[in-house]
Amino acid sequence: MVIGIVAGAVVVAVGVVVGLFKLMWRVAEPNEALVISGSKHRTEGLEEGMGFRIVTGRGTFVLPGVQAVRKLSLDLNEANLHVDCLTNQGIPLKVHGVVIFKVGDDLVSIANAARRFLDQQKQMPERVHNVFAGHLRSIVGGLTVEEMIRDRERLTAETRAASGTEMEKLGLIIDSLQIHEIQDPTGYIKNLSAPHAAAVQRDARIAAAEAGRRATEAEQQAAARMAEATRDSEILQAGYQAERDSAAAKARQAGPLAEAAARQEVVVQETKVAELAARQREQQLQADVRKPADAAAYEKRTLAEAERDARISAAEARARETELAAAAEATRVKAAAAAEAEATRARGDAAAAATRATGEAEAAAAQAKGLAGAEAARAQGLAQAAAIKARAEALAENQEAVVAQQLAERWPEIVEAAGLALGNVDQVVLLNGAEGLSDLFAKAVAMGGTGLGLARRLLTVMNETNELNTVNAVNGAPGADGGPGTGGTGRSGGGPAVGGAAAGGAPTGGAPSSGRRTAAVAPRSERVPVEAEEG
Repeated sequence: MVIGIVAGAVVVAVGVVVGLFKLMWRVAEPNEALVISGSKHRTEGLEEGMGFRIVTGRGTFVLPGVQAVRKLSLDLNEANLHVDCLTNQGIPLKVHGVVIFKVGDDLVSIANAARRFLDQQKQMPERVHNVFAGHLRSIVGGLTVEEMIRDRERLTAETRAASGTEMEKLGLIIDSLQIHEIQDPTGYIKNLSAPHAAAVQRDARIAAAEAGRRATEAEQQAAARMAEATRDSEILQAGYQAERDSAAAKARQAGPLAEAAARQEVVVQETKVAELAARQREQQLQADVRKPADAAAYEKRTLAEAERDARISAAEARARETELAAAAEATRVKAAAAAEAEATRARGDAAAAATRATGEAEAAAAQAKGLAGAEAARAQGLAQAAAIKARAEALAENQEAVVAQQLAERWPEIVEAAGLALGNVDQVVLLNGAEGLSDLFAKAVAMGGTGLGLARRLLTVMNETNELNTVNAVNGAPGADGGPGTGGTGRSGGGPAVGGAAAGGAPTGGAPSSGRRTAAVAPRSERVPVEAEEG
Protein backbone atom coordinates (compact mmCIF):
# COMPACT_ATOMS: atom_id res chain seq x y z
CA MET A 1 0.00 0.00 0.00
CA VAL A 2 2.73 2.36 1.02
CA ILE A 3 4.81 1.30 -1.96
CA GLY A 4 1.92 2.09 -4.26
CA ILE A 5 1.49 5.50 -2.75
CA VAL A 6 5.19 6.21 -3.01
CA ALA A 7 5.24 5.02 -6.59
CA GLY A 8 2.27 7.18 -7.44
CA ALA A 9 3.89 10.18 -5.82
CA VAL A 10 7.09 9.59 -7.76
CA VAL A 11 5.17 9.32 -11.01
CA VAL A 12 3.30 12.51 -10.25
CA ALA A 13 6.49 14.27 -9.32
CA VAL A 14 8.19 13.12 -12.51
CA GLY A 15 5.19 14.27 -14.52
CA VAL A 16 5.24 17.64 -12.82
CA VAL A 17 9.00 18.00 -13.45
CA VAL A 18 8.60 17.03 -17.08
CA GLY A 19 5.71 19.44 -17.49
CA LEU A 20 7.63 22.28 -15.87
CA PHE A 21 10.67 21.49 -17.99
CA LYS A 22 8.65 21.62 -21.18
CA LEU A 23 7.05 24.82 -20.01
CA MET A 24 10.31 26.51 -19.10
CA TRP A 25 12.76 25.16 -21.72
CA ARG A 26 12.59 26.94 -25.07
CA VAL A 27 14.73 26.08 -28.12
CA ALA A 28 15.38 28.47 -31.05
CA GLU A 29 14.98 26.99 -34.53
CA PRO A 30 17.76 27.56 -37.14
CA ASN A 31 15.61 30.14 -38.97
CA GLU A 32 14.45 32.11 -35.93
CA ALA A 33 15.72 34.05 -32.95
CA LEU A 34 14.20 34.05 -29.43
CA VAL A 35 13.78 37.49 -27.93
CA ILE A 36 13.43 37.09 -24.14
CA SER A 37 12.36 40.12 -22.17
CA GLY A 38 11.96 40.60 -18.43
CA SER A 39 15.44 39.35 -17.60
CA LYS A 40 18.31 41.25 -16.06
CA HIS A 41 20.81 39.13 -17.94
CA ARG A 42 22.20 40.80 -21.05
CA THR A 43 23.52 39.25 -24.24
CA GLU A 44 27.22 39.60 -24.95
CA GLY A 45 27.89 41.94 -27.86
CA LEU A 46 24.89 44.17 -27.12
CA GLU A 47 24.87 47.42 -25.25
CA GLU A 48 23.61 47.53 -21.68
CA GLY A 49 20.12 48.69 -20.82
CA MET A 50 18.35 46.96 -23.72
CA GLY A 51 16.04 45.01 -21.36
CA PHE A 52 16.02 41.79 -23.37
CA ARG A 53 18.31 39.08 -24.52
CA ILE A 54 18.57 37.16 -27.79
CA VAL A 55 19.06 33.43 -28.23
CA THR A 56 19.76 31.80 -31.61
CA GLY A 57 20.41 28.15 -32.48
CA ARG A 58 20.25 26.78 -28.91
CA GLY A 59 17.88 26.27 -25.93
CA THR A 60 17.36 28.35 -22.80
CA PHE A 61 15.23 28.39 -19.62
CA VAL A 62 12.38 30.85 -19.41
CA LEU A 63 10.50 31.60 -16.22
CA PRO A 64 6.81 31.67 -17.01
CA GLY A 65 5.08 34.76 -15.69
CA VAL A 66 8.43 36.49 -15.15
CA GLN A 67 9.87 36.41 -18.63
CA ALA A 68 8.21 36.72 -22.04
CA VAL A 69 9.47 34.90 -25.13
CA ARG A 70 8.74 35.98 -28.70
CA LYS A 71 10.13 34.67 -31.96
CA LEU A 72 11.70 36.74 -34.77
CA SER A 73 11.83 34.97 -38.13
CA LEU A 74 15.19 34.94 -39.95
CA ASP A 75 13.66 33.68 -43.21
CA LEU A 76 14.03 35.44 -46.57
CA ASN A 77 11.46 38.05 -47.47
CA GLU A 78 10.61 39.48 -50.87
CA ALA A 79 9.46 42.98 -51.75
CA ASN A 80 8.19 43.77 -55.25
CA LEU A 81 9.12 47.18 -56.65
CA HIS A 82 6.74 49.13 -58.91
CA VAL A 83 8.10 52.65 -59.05
CA ASP A 84 7.14 55.56 -61.34
CA CYS A 85 10.29 57.56 -62.15
CA LEU A 86 11.43 60.52 -64.26
CA THR A 87 14.79 60.33 -66.05
CA ASN A 88 17.33 63.10 -66.45
CA GLN A 89 15.65 63.88 -69.79
CA GLY A 90 12.22 64.25 -68.16
CA ILE A 91 10.87 61.03 -69.66
CA PRO A 92 8.50 59.09 -67.37
CA LEU A 93 9.30 55.44 -66.83
CA LYS A 94 7.92 52.59 -64.77
CA VAL A 95 10.58 50.46 -63.13
CA HIS A 96 9.67 46.96 -61.97
CA GLY A 97 11.97 44.88 -59.82
CA VAL A 98 12.29 42.74 -56.73
CA VAL A 99 14.29 42.97 -53.48
CA ILE A 100 15.14 39.83 -51.53
CA PHE A 101 16.10 40.61 -47.95
CA LYS A 102 16.23 39.12 -44.44
CA VAL A 103 17.07 39.97 -40.88
CA GLY A 104 20.82 40.02 -40.32
CA ASP A 105 22.44 37.08 -38.54
CA ASP A 106 24.46 39.18 -36.11
CA LEU A 107 22.99 40.12 -32.73
CA VAL A 108 22.98 43.86 -33.47
CA SER A 109 20.87 43.37 -36.63
CA ILE A 110 18.51 41.02 -34.77
CA ALA A 111 18.15 43.56 -31.96
CA ASN A 112 17.43 46.40 -34.46
CA ALA A 113 14.87 44.28 -36.32
CA ALA A 114 13.25 43.13 -33.04
CA ARG A 115 12.71 46.71 -31.93
CA ARG A 116 11.09 47.66 -35.26
CA PHE A 117 9.36 44.57 -36.61
CA LEU A 118 8.85 42.10 -33.71
CA ASP A 119 5.05 42.54 -33.80
CA GLN A 120 4.92 43.79 -37.45
CA GLN A 121 6.97 41.23 -39.34
CA LYS A 122 4.40 41.09 -42.15
CA GLN A 123 4.93 44.79 -42.83
CA MET A 124 8.66 44.35 -43.61
CA PRO A 125 8.15 44.11 -47.44
CA GLU A 126 6.12 47.33 -47.49
CA ARG A 127 8.76 49.20 -45.47
CA VAL A 128 11.54 47.91 -47.71
CA HIS A 129 9.52 48.89 -50.82
CA ASN A 130 9.21 52.44 -49.56
CA VAL A 131 12.95 52.67 -48.84
CA PHE A 132 13.96 51.39 -52.28
CA ALA A 133 11.31 53.37 -54.14
CA GLY A 134 12.70 56.65 -52.84
CA HIS A 135 16.29 55.82 -53.66
CA LEU A 136 15.35 54.36 -57.04
CA ARG A 137 13.55 57.58 -58.06
CA SER A 138 16.55 59.63 -56.97
CA ILE A 139 19.03 57.52 -58.93
CA VAL A 140 16.86 57.29 -62.08
CA GLY A 141 16.51 61.08 -62.00
CA GLY A 142 20.26 61.37 -62.54
CA LEU A 143 20.41 58.97 -65.49
CA THR A 144 19.27 59.00 -69.09
CA VAL A 145 17.12 56.32 -70.71
CA GLU A 146 20.08 55.17 -72.79
CA GLU A 147 22.25 54.77 -69.68
CA MET A 148 19.56 52.78 -67.89
CA ILE A 149 19.12 50.42 -70.83
CA ARG A 150 22.83 50.07 -71.58
CA ASP A 151 24.11 49.77 -67.98
CA ARG A 152 21.44 48.23 -65.81
CA GLU A 153 24.07 46.88 -63.41
CA ARG A 154 25.03 50.44 -62.56
CA LEU A 155 21.43 51.24 -61.65
CA THR A 156 21.26 48.17 -59.43
CA ALA A 157 24.60 48.82 -57.70
CA GLU A 158 23.86 52.49 -56.98
CA THR A 159 20.43 51.61 -55.58
CA ARG A 160 21.87 48.98 -53.24
CA ALA A 161 24.63 51.30 -52.09
CA ALA A 162 22.19 54.13 -51.39
CA SER A 163 19.81 51.87 -49.43
CA GLY A 164 22.47 50.01 -47.48
CA THR A 165 22.72 52.44 -44.55
CA GLU A 166 18.98 52.57 -43.94
CA MET A 167 18.62 48.82 -44.27
CA GLU A 168 21.39 48.37 -41.71
CA LYS A 169 19.55 50.60 -39.27
CA LEU A 170 16.46 48.44 -39.77
CA GLY A 171 18.53 45.31 -39.03
CA LEU A 172 17.98 43.99 -42.56
CA ILE A 173 20.46 42.87 -45.19
CA ILE A 174 19.91 42.71 -48.96
CA ASP A 175 20.52 39.34 -50.54
CA SER A 176 19.50 40.40 -54.04
CA LEU A 177 18.13 43.35 -56.03
CA GLN A 178 16.94 42.78 -59.58
CA ILE A 179 15.41 45.23 -62.07
CA HIS A 180 12.99 43.14 -64.11
CA GLU A 181 11.48 45.62 -66.51
CA ILE A 182 11.52 49.25 -67.54
CA GLN A 183 8.25 50.37 -69.11
CA ASP A 184 7.96 53.44 -71.33
CA PRO A 185 4.42 54.86 -71.52
CA THR A 186 5.49 57.56 -74.02
CA GLY A 187 7.08 55.15 -76.53
CA TYR A 188 10.53 56.75 -76.23
CA ILE A 189 12.29 53.43 -75.95
CA LYS A 190 10.38 52.08 -78.93
CA ASN A 191 11.32 55.10 -81.03
CA LEU A 192 14.87 54.78 -79.77
CA SER A 193 14.98 51.23 -81.03
CA ALA A 194 13.43 52.05 -84.42
CA PRO A 195 16.78 52.84 -86.15
CA HIS A 196 18.19 49.66 -84.76
CA ALA A 197 15.14 47.71 -85.91
CA ALA A 198 15.51 49.20 -89.39
CA ALA A 199 19.18 48.31 -89.37
CA VAL A 200 18.26 44.81 -88.31
CA GLN A 201 15.74 44.51 -91.15
CA ARG A 202 18.31 45.85 -93.58
CA ASP A 203 20.85 43.39 -92.33
CA ALA A 204 18.23 40.65 -92.66
CA ARG A 205 17.58 41.54 -96.32
CA ILE A 206 21.29 41.76 -96.98
CA ALA A 207 21.76 38.42 -95.30
CA ALA A 208 18.98 36.90 -97.44
CA ALA A 209 20.54 38.28 -100.62
CA GLU A 210 23.93 37.06 -99.54
CA ALA A 211 22.43 33.66 -98.81
CA GLY A 212 20.88 33.58 -102.31
CA ARG A 213 24.20 34.54 -103.89
CA ARG A 214 25.99 31.87 -101.95
CA ALA A 215 23.33 29.33 -102.95
CA THR A 216 23.80 30.24 -106.61
CA GLU A 217 27.55 30.00 -106.30
CA ALA A 218 27.18 26.66 -104.56
CA GLU A 219 24.93 25.37 -107.37
CA GLN A 220 27.42 26.55 -110.00
CA GLN A 221 30.30 25.02 -108.11
CA ALA A 222 28.33 21.77 -107.84
CA ALA A 223 27.73 21.75 -111.61
CA ALA A 224 31.44 22.45 -112.21
CA ARG A 225 32.40 19.65 -109.88
CA MET A 226 30.01 17.33 -111.73
CA ALA A 227 31.64 18.23 -115.07
CA GLU A 228 35.07 17.78 -113.52
CA ALA A 229 34.04 14.39 -112.20
CA THR A 230 32.78 13.39 -115.64
CA ARG A 231 36.07 14.47 -117.22
CA ASP A 232 38.11 12.60 -114.64
CA SER A 233 35.99 9.52 -115.18
CA GLU A 234 36.53 9.61 -118.94
CA ILE A 235 40.29 10.16 -118.44
CA LEU A 236 40.45 7.20 -116.10
CA GLN A 237 38.52 5.07 -118.55
CA ALA A 238 40.94 6.03 -121.34
CA GLY A 239 43.87 5.22 -119.06
CA TYR A 240 42.43 1.87 -118.24
CA GLN A 241 41.93 1.16 -121.93
CA ALA A 242 45.54 2.10 -122.67
CA GLU A 243 46.72 -0.19 -119.91
CA ARG A 244 44.64 -3.02 -121.36
CA ASP A 245 46.10 -2.41 -124.81
CA SER A 246 49.62 -2.28 -123.39
CA ALA A 247 49.07 -5.52 -121.53
CA ALA A 248 47.85 -7.19 -124.72
CA ALA A 249 50.92 -5.94 -126.64
CA LYS A 250 53.21 -7.15 -123.88
CA ALA A 251 51.50 -10.51 -123.98
CA ARG A 252 52.13 -10.70 -127.71
CA GLN A 253 55.82 -9.78 -127.16
CA ALA A 254 56.32 -12.19 -124.28
CA GLY A 255 57.65 -15.01 -126.51
CA PRO A 256 60.44 -13.01 -128.26
CA LEU A 257 61.34 -11.29 -124.99
CA ALA A 258 61.67 -14.61 -123.18
CA GLU A 259 63.96 -15.93 -125.93
CA ALA A 260 66.11 -12.76 -125.80
CA ALA A 261 66.30 -12.99 -122.02
CA ALA A 262 67.45 -16.60 -122.26
CA ARG A 263 70.17 -15.61 -124.72
CA GLN A 264 71.20 -12.74 -122.43
CA GLU A 265 71.50 -15.09 -119.48
CA VAL A 266 73.75 -17.38 -121.56
CA VAL A 267 76.00 -14.44 -122.43
CA VAL A 268 76.16 -13.42 -118.77
CA GLN A 269 77.21 -16.90 -117.71
CA GLU A 270 79.86 -17.08 -120.43
CA THR A 271 81.21 -13.69 -119.30
CA LYS A 272 81.49 -14.90 -115.71
CA VAL A 273 83.39 -18.00 -116.89
CA ALA A 274 85.85 -15.81 -118.82
CA GLU A 275 86.33 -13.55 -115.78
CA LEU A 276 87.08 -16.56 -113.58
CA ALA A 277 89.65 -17.85 -116.08
CA ALA A 278 91.37 -14.45 -116.24
CA ARG A 279 91.45 -14.20 -112.46
CA GLN A 280 92.98 -17.68 -112.28
CA ARG A 281 95.70 -16.73 -114.77
CA GLU A 282 96.45 -13.53 -112.76
CA GLN A 283 96.83 -15.48 -109.52
CA GLN A 284 99.12 -17.95 -111.26
CA LEU A 285 101.22 -15.06 -112.59
CA GLN A 286 101.54 -13.55 -109.10
CA ALA A 287 102.61 -16.88 -107.64
CA ASP A 288 105.16 -17.62 -110.38
CA VAL A 289 106.62 -14.16 -111.11
CA ARG A 290 105.57 -11.33 -108.78
CA LYS A 291 106.22 -12.94 -105.40
CA PRO A 292 109.79 -14.10 -106.29
CA ALA A 293 110.52 -10.63 -107.70
CA ASP A 294 109.15 -8.98 -104.51
CA ALA A 295 111.34 -11.28 -102.38
CA ALA A 296 114.48 -10.37 -104.36
CA ALA A 297 113.68 -6.66 -104.17
CA TYR A 298 113.07 -6.91 -100.41
CA GLU A 299 116.43 -8.64 -99.95
CA LYS A 300 118.27 -5.93 -101.89
CA ARG A 301 116.44 -3.15 -100.02
CA THR A 302 117.27 -4.71 -96.65
CA LEU A 303 120.96 -5.07 -97.53
CA ALA A 304 121.11 -1.47 -98.76
CA GLU A 305 119.47 -0.17 -95.59
CA ALA A 306 121.92 -2.15 -93.42
CA GLU A 307 124.89 -0.72 -95.33
CA ARG A 308 123.48 2.82 -95.06
CA ASP A 309 122.93 2.43 -91.30
CA ALA A 310 126.53 1.24 -90.90
CA ARG A 311 127.89 4.26 -92.77
CA ILE A 312 125.69 6.61 -90.68
CA SER A 313 126.91 5.02 -87.42
CA ALA A 314 130.55 5.42 -88.50
CA ALA A 315 129.98 9.06 -89.46
CA GLU A 316 128.25 9.77 -86.15
CA ALA A 317 131.14 8.20 -84.25
CA ARG A 318 133.66 10.35 -86.11
CA ALA A 319 131.52 13.47 -85.51
CA ARG A 320 131.28 12.65 -81.80
CA GLU A 321 135.05 12.21 -81.60
CA THR A 322 135.60 15.55 -83.33
CA GLU A 323 133.09 17.23 -81.02
CA LEU A 324 134.85 15.92 -77.91
CA ALA A 325 138.24 17.06 -79.22
CA ALA A 326 136.85 20.52 -79.97
CA ALA A 327 135.32 20.74 -76.49
CA ALA A 328 138.65 19.84 -74.88
CA GLU A 329 140.47 22.45 -76.99
CA ALA A 330 137.85 25.06 -76.11
CA THR A 331 138.25 24.30 -72.42
CA ARG A 332 142.02 24.66 -72.69
CA VAL A 333 141.78 27.97 -74.60
CA LYS A 334 139.22 29.28 -72.13
CA ALA A 335 141.49 28.49 -69.16
CA ALA A 336 144.48 30.19 -70.87
CA ALA A 337 142.36 33.26 -71.67
CA ALA A 338 141.16 33.47 -68.06
CA ALA A 339 144.75 33.36 -66.79
CA GLU A 340 145.82 36.03 -69.28
CA ALA A 341 142.88 38.23 -68.29
CA GLU A 342 143.75 37.90 -64.61
CA ALA A 343 147.38 38.92 -65.30
CA THR A 344 146.25 41.86 -67.43
CA ARG A 345 143.86 43.02 -64.71
CA ALA A 346 146.69 42.90 -62.10
CA ARG A 347 149.01 44.91 -64.36
CA GLY A 348 146.20 47.44 -65.00
CA ASP A 349 145.54 47.85 -61.27
CA ALA A 350 149.26 48.55 -60.62
CA ALA A 351 149.44 51.09 -63.46
CA ALA A 352 146.28 52.81 -62.24
CA ALA A 353 147.66 53.12 -58.72
CA ALA A 354 150.90 54.67 -60.05
CA THR A 355 149.00 57.07 -62.30
CA ARG A 356 146.73 58.11 -59.42
CA ALA A 357 149.75 58.86 -57.15
CA THR A 358 151.46 60.87 -59.92
CA GLY A 359 148.27 62.83 -60.62
CA GLU A 360 147.76 63.67 -56.97
CA ALA A 361 151.36 64.98 -56.70
CA GLU A 362 150.99 67.04 -59.87
CA ALA A 363 147.67 68.44 -58.63
CA ALA A 364 149.24 69.53 -55.32
CA ALA A 365 152.12 71.21 -57.19
CA ALA A 366 149.74 72.95 -59.58
CA GLN A 367 147.62 74.18 -56.68
CA ALA A 368 150.69 75.66 -54.92
CA LYS A 369 151.88 77.20 -58.17
CA GLY A 370 148.43 78.68 -58.82
CA LEU A 371 148.26 80.22 -55.36
CA ALA A 372 151.71 81.82 -55.82
CA GLY A 373 150.75 83.14 -59.28
CA ALA A 374 147.50 84.57 -57.95
CA GLU A 375 149.34 86.38 -55.15
CA ALA A 376 151.92 87.80 -57.62
CA ALA A 377 149.12 88.90 -59.97
CA ARG A 378 147.36 90.65 -57.08
CA ALA A 379 150.57 92.53 -56.13
CA GLN A 380 151.16 93.50 -59.76
CA GLY A 381 147.54 94.69 -60.04
CA LEU A 382 147.90 96.86 -56.96
CA ALA A 383 151.09 98.43 -58.40
CA GLN A 384 149.39 99.10 -61.72
CA ALA A 385 146.38 100.62 -59.95
CA ALA A 386 148.72 103.00 -58.05
CA ALA A 387 150.44 104.04 -61.31
CA ILE A 388 147.08 104.59 -63.04
CA LYS A 389 145.85 106.67 -60.14
CA ALA A 390 149.01 108.87 -60.19
CA ARG A 391 148.73 109.38 -63.94
CA ALA A 392 145.02 110.25 -63.60
CA GLU A 393 145.81 112.83 -60.93
CA ALA A 394 148.52 114.37 -63.16
CA LEU A 395 146.11 114.54 -66.08
CA ALA A 396 143.45 116.16 -63.89
CA GLU A 397 145.87 118.91 -62.83
CA ASN A 398 147.20 119.71 -66.37
CA GLN A 399 144.17 119.10 -68.60
CA GLU A 400 144.57 122.19 -70.76
CA ALA A 401 148.31 121.69 -71.31
CA VAL A 402 147.89 118.01 -72.10
CA VAL A 403 145.04 118.68 -74.53
CA ALA A 404 147.01 121.42 -76.26
CA GLN A 405 150.07 119.19 -76.49
CA GLN A 406 148.09 116.29 -77.89
CA LEU A 407 146.29 118.49 -80.43
CA ALA A 408 149.58 120.02 -81.49
CA GLU A 409 151.09 116.58 -81.93
CA ARG A 410 148.02 115.30 -83.83
CA TRP A 411 147.23 118.44 -85.78
CA PRO A 412 148.98 117.37 -89.03
CA GLU A 413 146.99 114.15 -88.99
CA ILE A 414 143.74 116.06 -88.37
CA VAL A 415 144.48 118.46 -91.27
CA GLU A 416 145.41 115.54 -93.50
CA ALA A 417 142.14 113.77 -92.66
CA ALA A 418 140.17 116.93 -93.41
CA GLY A 419 142.07 117.33 -96.67
CA LEU A 420 141.24 113.79 -97.64
CA ALA A 421 137.57 114.55 -97.05
CA LEU A 422 137.75 117.71 -99.19
CA GLY A 423 139.78 115.86 -101.82
CA ASN A 424 136.69 113.90 -102.74
CA VAL A 425 134.93 117.18 -103.68
CA ASP A 426 135.09 117.99 -107.41
CA GLN A 427 134.41 121.68 -106.99
CA VAL A 428 133.55 124.19 -104.29
CA VAL A 429 131.04 126.95 -105.06
CA LEU A 430 131.36 130.10 -102.96
CA LEU A 431 128.07 131.94 -102.98
CA ASN A 432 129.34 135.10 -101.27
CA GLY A 433 132.75 135.35 -102.91
CA ALA A 434 135.51 136.36 -100.51
CA GLU A 435 133.03 136.59 -97.65
CA GLY A 436 132.00 133.01 -98.26
CA LEU A 437 135.60 131.86 -98.09
CA SER A 438 136.07 133.81 -94.84
CA ASP A 439 132.96 132.15 -93.40
CA LEU A 440 134.32 128.73 -94.35
CA PHE A 441 137.60 129.29 -92.51
CA ALA A 442 135.78 130.81 -89.54
CA LYS A 443 133.61 127.67 -89.26
CA ALA A 444 136.71 125.51 -89.47
CA VAL A 445 138.29 127.45 -86.61
CA ALA A 446 135.04 127.16 -84.66
CA MET A 447 135.11 123.40 -85.22
CA GLY A 448 138.65 123.37 -83.87
CA GLY A 449 137.46 125.21 -80.75
CA THR A 450 134.64 122.75 -80.46
CA GLY A 451 137.21 119.97 -80.66
CA LEU A 452 139.13 121.54 -77.79
CA GLY A 453 135.99 121.62 -75.62
CA LEU A 454 135.19 118.06 -76.57
CA ALA A 455 138.70 116.92 -75.69
CA ARG A 456 138.44 118.67 -72.37
CA ARG A 457 135.19 116.88 -71.55
CA LEU A 458 136.66 113.56 -72.62
CA LEU A 459 139.61 114.02 -70.26
CA THR A 460 137.16 114.64 -67.41
CA VAL A 461 135.36 111.39 -68.18
CA MET A 462 138.68 109.55 -68.45
CA ASN A 463 139.68 110.76 -65.01
CA GLU A 464 136.43 109.46 -63.51
CA THR A 465 136.93 106.14 -65.28
CA ASN A 466 140.50 105.81 -64.08
CA GLU A 467 139.40 106.42 -60.51
CA LEU A 468 136.76 103.68 -60.82
CA ASN A 469 139.27 101.25 -62.33
CA THR A 470 141.73 102.02 -59.55
CA VAL A 471 139.16 101.17 -56.90
CA ASN A 472 138.16 97.97 -58.71
CA ALA A 473 141.80 96.93 -59.13
CA VAL A 474 142.45 97.37 -55.44
CA ASN A 475 139.30 95.41 -54.50
CA GLY A 476 139.99 92.67 -57.06
CA ALA A 477 136.72 93.41 -58.94
CA PRO A 478 136.42 93.55 -62.75
CA GLY A 479 136.60 96.83 -64.64
CA ALA A 480 133.67 98.94 -65.74
CA ASP A 481 133.20 97.06 -69.02
CA GLY A 482 135.24 93.90 -68.28
CA GLY A 483 137.56 94.01 -71.34
CA PRO A 484 140.51 95.86 -72.86
CA GLY A 485 139.90 99.02 -74.88
CA THR A 486 140.12 99.12 -78.62
CA GLY A 487 140.26 102.84 -79.24
CA GLY A 488 137.87 105.73 -78.84
CA THR A 489 137.02 108.00 -75.95
CA GLY A 490 137.63 105.45 -73.21
CA ARG A 491 134.02 105.46 -71.90
CA SER A 492 133.11 102.10 -73.34
CA GLY A 493 136.43 100.27 -73.33
CA GLY A 494 137.29 101.32 -76.92
CA GLY A 495 140.61 102.64 -78.31
CA PRO A 496 143.27 104.55 -76.39
CA ALA A 497 142.38 107.85 -74.76
CA VAL A 498 144.03 111.01 -75.93
CA GLY A 499 147.25 111.25 -73.96
CA GLY A 500 146.11 108.80 -71.26
CA ALA A 501 145.04 105.27 -70.36
CA ALA A 502 142.16 103.41 -71.96
CA ALA A 503 139.12 102.82 -69.76
CA GLY A 504 139.59 99.23 -68.78
CA GLY A 505 142.42 98.66 -71.34
CA ALA A 506 146.20 99.29 -71.07
CA PRO A 507 147.61 102.80 -70.65
CA THR A 508 149.44 104.27 -73.62
CA GLY A 509 153.06 103.33 -73.36
CA GLY A 510 152.53 101.95 -69.85
CA ALA A 511 152.53 98.54 -68.30
CA PRO A 512 149.76 96.07 -69.17
CA SER A 513 146.82 95.69 -66.82
CA SER A 514 146.11 92.63 -64.73
CA GLY A 515 143.89 91.15 -67.52
CA ARG A 516 140.58 92.37 -66.09
CA ARG A 517 138.47 94.41 -68.53
CA THR A 518 137.19 97.74 -67.16
CA ALA A 519 134.79 100.30 -68.57
CA ALA A 520 134.25 103.91 -67.51
CA VAL A 521 130.49 103.93 -67.97
CA ALA A 522 129.13 106.46 -65.51
CA PRO A 523 125.46 106.37 -64.40
CA ARG A 524 123.01 108.17 -66.67
CA SER A 525 122.57 111.00 -64.14
CA GLU A 526 126.34 111.58 -63.90
CA ARG A 527 127.16 111.56 -67.62
CA VAL A 528 128.58 114.92 -68.88
CA PRO A 529 126.79 116.09 -72.02
CA VAL A 530 129.15 116.90 -74.88
CA GLU A 531 128.24 120.29 -76.28
CA ALA A 532 129.91 122.32 -78.98
CA GLU A 533 131.69 125.39 -77.59
CA GLU A 534 132.34 128.46 -79.62
CA GLY A 535 135.75 130.30 -79.69
